[in-house]
Amino acid sequence: MMVNNSFSKSIDLLHRAMSTSSLRGAVIGNNLANADVPNFKRTDVNFESELGRALKTEKQRPALELNRTHQRHFPNWEPLDYREVMPRRVLDYVSQSNNNGNNVDPEEEFSLLLRNQLRYSLLAQMATFEFSQVNMVLRG
Repeated sequence: MMVNNSFSKSIDLLHRAMSTSSLRGAVIGNNLANADVPNFKRTDVNFESELGRALKTEKQRPALELNRTHQRHFPNWEPLDYREVMPRRVLDYVSQSNNNGNNVDPEEEFSLLLRNQLRYSLLAQMATFEFSQVNMVLRG
């Protein structure tokens, strides 16, 4: 059973972000592997924007929250649960294609890969810091 406190929420968010970063690395690797395949469309991973939207709804209560007298009545506000937000793979049909119909730009993909690796390293350092704080409290 997970305790609902800021530490467990922070660790859960870090875990989700690290898992998404791992998935994004695999997707970028797949894009690079298919950079010369005709008509291949690159894939991207969407997660952070949906997670941010879910976290914002937790804090945005309306000034007037309507009382529901029956469970089938529609609520005027319902927070999104951040734990239900999952990363989505999205095909990129918008970016410009090469002559062979492929839209993978290896330089851009390597840049995204580097940014993703840096993000993962930062997330790992944040998780280490969170657990070091707990360790310090338990020792002291």
